[in-house]
Amino acid sequence: MKKIGILGGSFNPVHLGHLILANTVLEKFQLDQILFIPCYLQPLKSRDNFATAEDRLKMLSLSIKGNKKFKISKIELNRKGKSFTVDTLRELSNDKNDYYFIIGADNLKDFYNWKEPREILRLAKMIVTNRGGIQKKIPKKIFNKKIMECKIPNIEISSTEIRNFVASKRSIKYFVSREVENFIYKKKLYIGRK
Repeated sequence: MKKIGILGGSFNPVHLGHLILANTVLEKFQLDQILFIPCYLQPLKSRDNFATAEDRLKMLSLSIKGNKKFKISKIELNRKGKSFTVDTLRELSNDKNDYYFIIGADNLKDFYNWKEPREILRLAKMIVTNRGGIQKKIPKKIFNKKIMECKIPNIEISSTEIRNFVASKRSIKYFVSREVENFIYKKKLYIGRK
């Protein structure tokens, strides 16, 4: 049985903050693997300026190559429609691994509005990280389930900011890997749209 961290999101685009967060959690909790799960559609986020699933998947692949402990699952992309964490965890739980669901503290306020949050906590242990410069008190328990906290370096990078930088012709160097930067410009992603 493996200890697997689940890091979901739109990854629109994936940036160095995502990778630093994933590696920090991997090491702190001595996980065997981090599974990046790009969503098809996020229920609680705008779809404006959304790169295709294929392009987001390619950027993720470019970003994690060379790290044997980072893997990608296309489970939500293959399922299509709105991506709900509980559905993904139900599908994954069939393989009997030990899952750790990773969420940023900035998303905790919305967690109670997610589809079946209690079931998410039954299917996976929750690791909450500080994120985006937000210093938020992380509860010890949610729905009477123990929550683990992971302090990560405060790196204030957001995918929204990167998209805005590209749209306004500002540099995104050092926000994303060089391969992702090249891919964004080659495919003309996020150009002229804010």
